[in-house]
Amino acid sequence: GPHSAQPFVELILVKEQNGVQFTSTNLVAPAQTNPSGEEERETWGKKIDFLLSVIGFAVDLANVWRFPYLCYKNGGGAFLVPYLFFMVIAGMPLFYMELALGQYNREGAAGVWKICPIFKGVGFTVILISLYVGFYYNVIISWALFYLFSSFTRELPWVHCNNTWNSPNCSDWADNSSIGDIYKATPAQEYFERAVLHIQDSNGIDDLGRPRWQLTSCLAVVIILLYFSLWKGVKTSGKVVWITATMPYVVLTVLLLRGVTLPGAIDGIKAYLSVDFLRLCDAKVWIEAATQICFSLGVGFGVLIAFSSYNKFSNNCYRDAIITSSINSLTSFFSGFVVFSFLGYMSHKHNVALDKVARDGAGLVFVIYPEAIATLPGSSVWAVIFFIMLLTLGLDSAMGGMESVITGLIDEFKFLHKHRELFTLFIVVSTFLISLFCVTNGGMYVFTLLDHFAAGTSILFGVLIEAIGIAWFYGVDRFSDDIKEMIGHRPGRYWRLCWKFVSPCFLLFMVVVSFATFNPPNYGSYMFPQWANLLGWCLAMSSMTMVPLYAIYKLCTLPGRFCDVSPHNQPYTKLWYCNTFLFVRLTGLRIGTNQSSLTAPCLCHHPRDRASSGRQRRGSAVHCECNLDLTYFYFFLAYS
Repeated sequence: GPHSAQPFVELILVKEQNGVQFTSTNLVAPAQTNPSGEEERETWGKKIDFLLSVIGFAVDLANVWRFPYLCYKNGGGAFLVPYLFFMVIAGMPLFYMELALGQYNREGAAGVWKICPIFKGVGFTVILISLYVGFYYNVIISWALFYLFSSFTRELPWVHCNNTWNSPNCSDWADNSSIGDIYKATPAQEYFERAVLHIQDSNGIDDLGRPRWQLTSCLAVVIILLYFSLWKGVKTSGKVVWITATMPYVVLTVLLLRGVTLPGAIDGIKAYLSVDFLRLCDAKVWIEAATQICFSLGVGFGVLIAFSSYNKFSNNCYRDAIITSSINSLTSFFSGFVVFSFLGYMSHKHNVALDKVARDGAGLVFVIYPEAIATLPGSSVWAVIFFIMLLTLGLDSAMGGMESVITGLIDEFKFLHKHRELFTLFIVVSTFLISLFCVTNGGMYVFTLLDHFAAGTSILFGVLIEAIGIAWFYGVDRFSDDIKEMIGHRPGRYWRLCWKFVSPCFLLFMVVVSFATFNPPNYGSYMFPQWANLLGWCLAMSSMTMVPLYAIYKLCTLPGRFCDVSPHNQPYTKLWYCNTFLFVRLTGLRIGTNQSSLTAPCLCHHPRDRASSGRQRRGSAVHCECNLDLTYFYFFLAYS
């Protein structure tokens, strides 16, 4: 079990039938927890700290700016059919798998792969992805902070076209008869692009300019907030999420109560919920639902593994998985009412079709929503409330990504444990320096490139390898036994089938679709040069290649010969004799010497007490003699 001392095991391979000799191999069984003498792993102060941290990470800006628009675009209420279907067969099982994996092994995204060392590269893959996402995600929070500071005025700065940053193309809604006119821009749109981003001063990604001091200052504030939330580990971050994870729900509720009282709001909500089941015949709707599930739950960033690794060993991770993944989806659905009540109001106020104002992404929360708020009485107060919500939505998600990197690396490199505060400072400062590219005049182009490549196909690939490693190498049976050891009962057959077959097939399908439907990034009419696309692919591949690179490294550095040729070849074939214990150590597979056995027949005894029936002294060696008929050797997967 995870709390027992793991002995040093000396395995001596003995071949008695045909005289083939093998090198003795020393193996150390991986300990499930820190051995005595090392500092005990810290845990969450309270159970609610963990739940709020997971919810805060999973519920982010995409729940507000992505899901409601997808729902509206893809058949309204009918979109919930594929969304919930993929949620049940893939989203929840993978969410549950990561929570259980981290809690049982009590380590970060890389360290948990002591159960199957050849797959450890996927741990570094997800750590790298979390690091890359931090480079641009913190910039969104700095935009929200910039808007928050700008809202402390009597009149909001994105209301009129008479500002120094406005262009001749600026046109108030009232004067603009065609909202879709590409030659016209609203004051809010120009404020975002020309006053905040200063994108008019850049000709493209090869003309970035210097960092803007206003955005750089906001970014520095965000980095400082992140550092002091993370520097002491979960003891501090667990308290910060009491504000950052709950505030968005308070603000969303207040905004909804205000939104439904506005003229046209009910029409907007009706459009959001209108059911068009014919849209379900379109494969694109199902693909978008599957994509939304993959990215909205936050699986594959190593965050769930890191957070759950600080749980008590007997914590009910099954219940946590159901509660937190359900709350995430309900939040997405609930935020749609808030968004579309205001979009319906904008549509009514300017007498245009709803699809003229409905959009997703940064344009919704930094252009359309501020524009709607600016028309309300007491607009500055509403703007402050709204941007505080965006700030808190982003902060706890950024904290999760940073924690994944920090926990993953300090668990892998133990000497960093004593220097967590310094290492956290190093990570956040490094992130800040890279993020400076995103706050230049052409920073939006860098932001778009990172957003397109950093966590797209690579995150799907990472979760696929993770699912295969757990289900097909470590084995669903053993994984289920681990869960039983923690919560007292094995997962039901449904969960085991999802882990073994359904989720890996779903993820493989998503990886293929991701490659097949790839489109080069663009920002408006700007198309990125070839070298920028190549750089983007290098970024994506740099995380994915960690899987094969680490596997090759592990094969090359493990002591002992992996396979050898028999000196007694049969006339019809050349027989290879493989060191089964090296293979087990690399892959975690269960093996057998014939088709009816899944364990190698070994006789083990303590060197000083050969009569000790299985009892072992802490830290001492156990002598094992294994008589293996390797002539007819088979490898078997541990089927459920």
